[in-house]
Parts: sequence; structure tokens; C-alpha cells
Amino acid sequence: MKSILTSFLLFAAISCFSQQTITDSIVHGGLNRTYILYVPASYNVSNATPLVLNFHGYTSNANEQMFYGDFRAIADTANFILVHPMGTLDGNNQPYWNSGWGGAVDDIGFTNALIDSLSAQYNINQDRVYSTGMSNGGFMSYTLACSLSNRIAAIASVTGAMNTNQSLSCSPQHPVPVMEIHGTADGTVPYNGSAGMSSVANTLNYWVGFNQTNSSPVFTNVPNISTTDGCTAEHYVYENGTNGVEVEHYKIINGGHTWPGAPVVVGTTNYDFNASEKIWQFFAQYDINGKIIPTTVAEKSLNKLTIYPNPVSNQLTIENDEVIESIVILDLTGKVLMNKTTNFKTIDVSALAQGVYFLKLKTNYTELIKKFVKE
Repeated sequence: MKSILTSFLLFAAISCFSQQTITDSIVHGGLNRTYILYVPASYNVSNATPLVLNFHGYTSNANEQMFYGDFRAIADTANFILVHPMGTLDGNNQPYWNSGWGGAVDDIGFTNALIDSLSAQYNINQDRVYSTGMSNGGFMSYTLACSLSNRIAAIASVTGAMNTNQSLSCSPQHPVPVMEIHGTADGTVPYNGSAGMSSVANTLNYWVGFNQTNSSPVFTNVPNISTTDGCTAEHYVYENGTNGVEVEHYKIINGGHTWPGAPVVVGTTNYDFNASEKIWQFFAQYDINGKIIPTTVAEKSLNKLTIYPNPVSNQLTIENDEVIESIVILDLTGKVLMNKTTNFKTIDVSALAQGVYFLKLKTNYTELIKKFVKE
């Protein structure tokens, strides 16, 4: 991947985002550790802002990860700070993360110190720090979920997994929302596992058990938007975990060791969805205490509100005992997509993209929230 990306990255580095991108370093464990920071124009020092750590893969680097697993346009819209840490060199002189992979470098301590350093410079929301990464960066995210969960609210791994038997020493301090995106034809981190690498199934099973979610997932096929990418995608959601957390899995049938929706095609890459967008939508639901946006309200209130059909294609019908003052529809990031002052009992949602949304209904007496799926 590294050689294929080089010319693209040199061009992109010159043409995009330079005015908001900062290369800096901290000293930790006697080593000068560098990182690339992206601060969106929407950042306001008066507002506590989420932080997303985006870890590169083995043999890659922070600059390549910034472009290949790109979150910057999303950060501009959703307003979060994005940091791309740089690993150290292993015995083969290749950049890596010591996610239980050997060596004396303390990358857990470095990550903790990096969060502290950024928090001293920016108004970071300490309850909304997230970790994601590609391959070895995915392994690193699982390691942080196990060993630095007091700082990490949720993680997402693309083509990574847990180490074999890592679950035996994993000790999260709170339920951890987990997303795994993985191709079944991944030859670098095999979907079914290999020596030293847990299978995707075993990795997910650990977090399903730890988070006490439903053991059977909700399954949907991801629409096959790109019919020429050589692969399709399936979506599995393990719901109703402690504190409302969920475990999600995007299974890329025949997909390779790649980042879905990446700006350059490397191997068999899925283009039915964008991994960066799905990861942020997943992160945006949670802080370190669990769900941010409530999916349920008091039972008494729920009895007063029914919406159907759910999933919905065009017209959503609302049944409620009280006079409706306003109807608001939000996406998973909390962004308002529709705001109507009306007492109508039907609402046209045909313009919404496929996905999960929240309907917030305000009446004379209360405010009710319900989740619905647009198909």
C-alpha cells in the first residue's frame, strides 16, 4: 500500500488542509514522539470538543493514515479534533505500534501523555476521546480499550483484531462500544485468525460478552451501491449492552486488507460505504459513560408515542395522545436535519439517506425521543 499511495499523498499534502494541519511532538519515555494534528475551523476554545485518535498501520505512517483513513471533512462538519500519532521503528526498521507486539516502547503511556498534552492546549472533552486505526492501528485501539479505558470512550478497528489470548488480560473499566470493519479475504490479518491474531468472531464475542449485549445481532445487507468493486458488505449490530453500548461489525465479503471508501483503490476495496463516516456516526452516539442520545424515555412517555412503519421508506406516521408542537429529526451525530412546527401526524422522510435517525417530538407537556431506520 505504501508505494501505491506515495504520489497521491505528495499531491494531496500540498493541495489540501495545510492551513489547519499542525505537526508537533512530545517527549515520552526518553523518545521524541511526533504527531499530526487536524483542528477544524469550527473549533471554539469555549466549547469542550471531542478528540479522535487515528492510528496508522504497520509499515505506514501518520501522514499516510491522515489521507487514506480520512476524517478531516467529517471533523469540519461535526467539530472534533483529529490526531494522527506516529509509531516508532521495530527491529525491522518499520513503523509500528507496540500493541503487545514486543519491544520496550510504551505506546499506552505515550497515548495517555498525548491526550494530556493536547488537553493542555485545546479544550478537549475528556468524556469524548475515541480511538480508531488501520491494521496495527486497529490492534492498538483494542489495546487502549483494554488498558486505557479510563480515557477512551469508544473504539473502531479497520482490518485489525485482538491478539490471541489478549482477552485474558484485558481489563476495561467501563463498557466499551466497539466497531470492527473487516474483509473476509484479508490476507494480512485473516478474518478467521492466525498465529498470534484472534479471529474477528472471537474478538467480537469477547466484547459482546463484556458489554453484556444481545448475543444475536441485528443483521442487514449494506446496499450494493458499487457493483464493480469486487465485494459486498453486511452489517451486524449487537444491541442493548450495559449503559446502552453496542458492538457493531461491517463484514466485507471478499474484501481485502483495505479501508472502505478510501480515496485510492488498494486491493479489493469496498465502496458501498465510507468507513470514516460510519466510524464517526458510531462514536458520536457515546461518551465514556455510554449512550449520549437517549434511545428510550420513561415508560409512561413511551406509551404515548408510536411511529410506523419502522424501518420507513417515505411517510412516517406518528401516533401520540397530545398536541404536537414541533418535530425534529436528528442524525446520529446530533445534527438537526429537519425541524418542523406542526401538528401533522405524518412526515415525509423520503429525502433522508439510508441510516439510523432520531425523531424528537415536543408537546405541551413533554419531549419524547424515538429511534427509526430509513431504508
